[in-house]
Amino acid sequence: MARYKVFGWFLIGLLVALWCSPGMHGYAMTFTPTPPASLETPPLRVLAIESFLADIAQNVAGQRLTVSSLIPLGVDPHSFELTPGDLRQIVESDVVIINGGGLEEFLQEVLQSASGKWQLIEAAKGLTFREPYEHGAEEGEEHTAKSTEEEVMQGEESHHEHENDPHFWLDPNNVIRYVENIRDGLSQADPAGALVYAQNAETYNERLRELDQWIVTQVEQIPLERRLLVTNHESFGYFADRYGFRVIGTILPGVSTGASPSAQQLAHLIELIKETGAPAIFLETGTNPQLAEQIARDTGVKVVSNLYTHSLSDADGPAPTYLDMMRHNTRLIVEALR
Repeated sequence: MARYKVFGWFLIGLLVALWCSPGMHGYAMTFTPTPPASLETPPLRVLAIESFLADIAQNVAGQRLTVSSLIPLGVDPHSFELTPGDLRQIVESDVVIINGGGLEEFLQEVLQSASGKWQLIEAAKGLTFREPYEHGAEEGEEHTAKSTEEEVMQGEESHHEHENDPHFWLDPNNVIRYVENIRDGLSQADPAGALVYAQNAETYNERLRELDQWIVTQVEQIPLERRLLVTNHESFGYFADRYGFRVIGTILPGVSTGASPSAQQLAHLIELIKETGAPAIFLETGTNPQLAEQIARDTGVKVVSNLYTHSLSDADGPAPTYLDMMRHNTRLIVEALR
């Protein structure tokens, strides 16, 4: 959090200056750049923070609106830092869509300083946090869930960057709530399009239900005793809870990629892998494989990389949409564990 506060006053000042400056236009990656269906009023400028969130929102908006994404493809939101150009994009937006749950810590000061300047949609609002994996916990200890009524963009500091797990979207059933929140937010910002958003939301939610059942069917190919996950950091908790996996451990402690493991934590992970017989270590695209490869040499397991979790791929890649991303990850996991 310290690096955000160093530039806090600068960012806030720039935010105000940009808000007051007419005629400024930023640049953003867009999804399905189709013209709005109605030209009676200027189309809303909608900005989603992450690429997977922009894709989900675009499915709700349909052809009525174009949804842009702030964070470039392949960039980890846990380590993302705002630039003046990013602030310009935010300021010029009518609607800003965040995941919430503490994922966008880099936005805290901006959102607090510009409250009310735009419609803010919190996609994960109303969902229940799961308990993050505790490194060093006894084998077989179960996760428990906890509910929160606090604002997911709270400004309270803690010893760990993300004490709650914000990776709700890796369970498609949670994305149904995302869709409902986005539908309601867009309808509030654009009442004339409410029926369109409602129809699009229902269509997309049906596709999410189909995706969920497809994943269930695929996972059935894996023997129960091999449904063991070792990942780079704790991002697959909701996926594991939904589809009957057990998270053995993670290389990086916690739900953020900003932490580093101690030698003791790595030794304990190696011990757990040997004891449980976990067949593979799963890495997200863009992850430094050095530690995973070291652990693989010590345990004899394989390293499976190129999973997409926090970002989509480009249009020619294996995960250009959220639905494609989930199918791609599932195929890799099933192939490695069955």
